[in-house]
Amino acid sequence: MRKLNIVLLSAGFALSGCVKAATTTVGAAGKTSAKTTMAVVAPSSNSAANHDGDSHKGEKHHGDNPRPFDAARNAQQDVDIALASARASGKNALLVFGGNWCHDSRGLAAKFEAPALAAIIEDHYVLTWIDVGRRDRNLDVLRGVGVDDIYGTPTVVILSPNGEIINEDSVHDWRTADSKSFEETYDYFVGFAGADIEPGK
Repeated sequence: MRKLNIVLLSAGFALSGCVKAATTTVGAAGKTSAKTTMAVVAPSSNSAANHDGDSHKGEKHHGDNPRPFDAARNAQQDVDIALASARASGKNALLVFGGNWCHDSRGLAAKFEAPALAAIIEDHYVLTWIDVGRRDRNLDVLRGVGVDDIYGTPTVVILSPNGEIINEDSVHDWRTADSKSFEETYDYFVGFAGADIEPGK
């Protein structure tokens, strides 16, 4: 008998970003079983279901975005160095958990390269990119800084020089980073910079 595979969005997630999904298998007899799997869900502005960078060949908007995540790096060591540097410099540690396959992760990286935001990042943050594969790598590193799970990529964690999370309520909000405006992105990181900077300037 043939079976139908239906991909459903996990509860609470919009049809956008690089997010988790649940796969439900429905048999001919009507019996249903569910299992958790990973799926890449296309943003509402793009009908493509595959967010691998290669799927955007010829599309300047995504194809030219940076790919800062390196699976070969020792993520725990990188985070330890970032936290030590933040503590010594009085800056915040900015940890971005994502992957080069995810257009939202790369979209955020592209915004970070804009001169106005790049200056804020350089002056007020110690930036570290952590590769999480298809949300199956370095999750222990994420938990080590106080975030229990990853619901989408990128997941952005900002820690004070003392190592405390200061954006706990919004660490998961960046899974739609590519579709956020530059102004919204800029104002967010200015807001957590710990400096007297007027948002939007």
